[in-house]
Amino acid sequence: MTHPPESGAEAGRAGEAPRAGGLTRAEVEERVARGEVNDIPVRSSRSTGDIVRANVFTRFNAIIGILFLIILVVGPIQDGLFGFVILANTGIGIVQELRAKKTLDNLAVIGEARPRVRRDGESAELPTGEIVLGDLVELRPGDKCVVDGTVAESESLEADESLLTGEADPVVKRPGDQIMSGSFVVAGSGAFTATKVGREAYAAQLAEEASRFTLVHSELRSGISQILKYITWMMIPAAVGLILSQLVVEHSDVRAAIRRMVAGIVPMVPEGLVLLTSVAFAIGVIRLGRKQCLVQELPAIEGLARVDVVCLDKTGTLTEGGMDVREVRTLSGTGEEYAGRVLGALGASEPNPNASLQAIIEAYPAPEDGDGGWRCTDTLPFSSARKYSGAAFEESDGSAVAWLMGAPDVLLAKGDPTLAEVDRLDREGLRVLLLARAADGLESASGAGEQVAQRVEPAALVVLEQRLRPDASETLHYFAEQSVGTKVVSGDNAVSVGAVAGKLAMSGAEAPVDARKLPAEQGAMARKLEDHAVFGRVTPQQKREMVGALQSRGHTVAMTGDGVNDVLALKDADIGVSMGSGSDATKAVAQIVLLNNSFATLPSVVGEGRRVIGNIERVANLFLTKTVYSVLLALLVICWQLPYPFLPRHLTLLSSLTIGIPAFFLALAPNKERARPHFVRRVMRYAVPSGIIAGTATFGTYLLARHHYSGENALSAETSAATLTLFLIAMWVLAIVARPYTWWRIGLVLTMAAAFLVVLVTPALQHFFALRLVGAALPWVAVAVAAVAGVLLEVAWRWVARKFPA
Repeated sequence: MTHPPESGAEAGRAGEAPRAGGLTRAEVEERVARGEVNDIPVRSSRSTGDIVRANVFTRFNAIIGILFLIILVVGPIQDGLFGFVILANTGIGIVQELRAKKTLDNLAVIGEARPRVRRDGESAELPTGEIVLGDLVELRPGDKCVVDGTVAESESLEADESLLTGEADPVVKRPGDQIMSGSFVVAGSGAFTATKVGREAYAAQLAEEASRFTLVHSELRSGISQILKYITWMMIPAAVGLILSQLVVEHSDVRAAIRRMVAGIVPMVPEGLVLLTSVAFAIGVIRLGRKQCLVQELPAIEGLARVDVVCLDKTGTLTEGGMDVREVRTLSGTGEEYAGRVLGALGASEPNPNASLQAIIEAYPAPEDGDGGWRCTDTLPFSSARKYSGAAFEESDGSAVAWLMGAPDVLLAKGDPTLAEVDRLDREGLRVLLLARAADGLESASGAGEQVAQRVEPAALVVLEQRLRPDASETLHYFAEQSVGTKVVSGDNAVSVGAVAGKLAMSGAEAPVDARKLPAEQGAMARKLEDHAVFGRVTPQQKREMVGALQSRGHTVAMTGDGVNDVLALKDADIGVSMGSGSDATKAVAQIVLLNNSFATLPSVVGEGRRVIGNIERVANLFLTKTVYSVLLALLVICWQLPYPFLPRHLTLLSSLTIGIPAFFLALAPNKERARPHFVRRVMRYAVPSGIIAGTATFGTYLLARHHYSGENALSAETSAATLTLFLIAMWVLAIVARPYTWWRIGLVLTMAAAFLVVLVTPALQHFFALRLVGAALPWVAVAVAAVAGVLLEVAWRWVARKFPA
């Protein structure tokens, strides 16, 4: 187990004391030559070798491969068609996953964090893989530490190490303190010297695992694995019994016995189910990639489809990142010109402004030196927990003054008359900041900063206009239609957030809740969350608690955000979604990154997930029905001591027309059905009775045919009659699974039926597939048996649907 280094450990690895200008080019080249580089590969996807091995070396491919080799020995080749189908399936799976890998790798480069590194006195953004031991890495709010190091510079630097330690409170970092990879900056700025790079860094293994393309932790994948485990145990006794019985029954023709034994085992293997699941996921990745959506963990496609509550951070999600200063309203006799100079000075004091401060900087440029400019003597960085920032200045006449800017309802006492005007502006959906003089001066240490707001003198209200995302209303409407609850959780004033949500016609916007009044007890908080939709003045820790409260009520929760204050909630949510323009920290913990910064992409992700889950469930019914009737037929043949009714070519034809080809189209079709839990249980409820009906009816036709036909070619006629019954029943199952009907689904079912009819009426194909219906009586009996079985299928499916409603 990896442990964080002790304070000061490894500090000397960089060679010498850090310099303000960073390493020189010569020093960088020297370290690269020594291999002291942050050489962890950025892996967004499996390697090509992993993909090939995962598709080729499977348990069922081994079984099918052995049976294929046996058929090649005993012949004829048409009984080995199933082997060529497996080769084609494997090739399709490899090609589609390689396409998905290329898409993911290209998007990962776009979304990769590029820390600012100071070399030769100049700062530049570099790929993480180019950082060397001893580099001076700069830090700003939202930046993720990509290597371990020692703090060299600190301007009220606060780091959140919760992703490493689980401790939510930010840690103040001073020069000489250790800072670990995996932590991120929540306030202030600074720089650190890299003391551990590459795989030696504390969070390197975690980061490498977290960014890897994976198919695990998916209910769909684990459910299919569970089904395959059951099938394997069913196959073993059935296959052994079938081998022995066919050798006894066909003792005079060993080759025929082997062919019919292979025909009994091959359809037990649902070989295409795993392939179609992988292909469906891979095509989902490719489709989302075209929309600039980076899926960092593949099960996130499935997970978002299961989500029933989406928590949205207002800024950057419902509104665009930028803002505009609408007006500045002076208070307490403050002059407009003076207020403008204060705002300009505050903007100049912050090297890494947030969206609100950036709008102020654009409206009020900093006063120039020599023209009455002020000198900044201290700063208090903005923090989402505090809801304000501040700076201390020495004015041109030498007097000292400290100013704060932030949330009016935090800086002002309850009942202050200014709050009434603030409330009115909030109801218009405007963002309001208070500019206030700190009467007792400014405490720069974040621990003392909370006391600064106790005595303030209001100077002005800064009214900001937020830019609504043009696609936000449509996206909220989509979630409402899909019965997915939306909760806006924002650090802004609750009334203002409610007004913004109201402009987007969001349900529940008329009753916003101030999160400071939320109960601390999880159950009571969950009830409040379920009853309301808009929450303001939410702290980062509260966002995390709100996610946990919703999950405690059985909800599957997605969280979207772009700021450092969203990281804890993104990490704890079932699905974390980050904007591409968000901080490095949010992109690091999110499973899905919207590189185009478009909230409107989320419905596409939900749609892909629902397509994958809903359609795989559809085709799983087809594959598992085949497995059940194959095992049942084998057991009935063993008990009756009869030749197995089919040759491999018959079941290859049936499987292709009633399962393989239709399943491929059904798996990739649009599907808006909401994902439901208990995949295995639900599929088996339909597949088991369907398989039993199909197997029993087919065996019944086979027994009737054995009593009806006699002579040298009787077995061929019996096989043809049984094949007709099984095809019609399998087509009926396909027709049920294809519901609700659309024109192309009806066309698909009719095309498969027409293809089988072509085989029956074409002499060459009759000979190739050894299918020839003899006489008129028995074929019509076969049709009648299939019709009765079809009625039983309808009854069974409707009974299951009524007995176990979704």
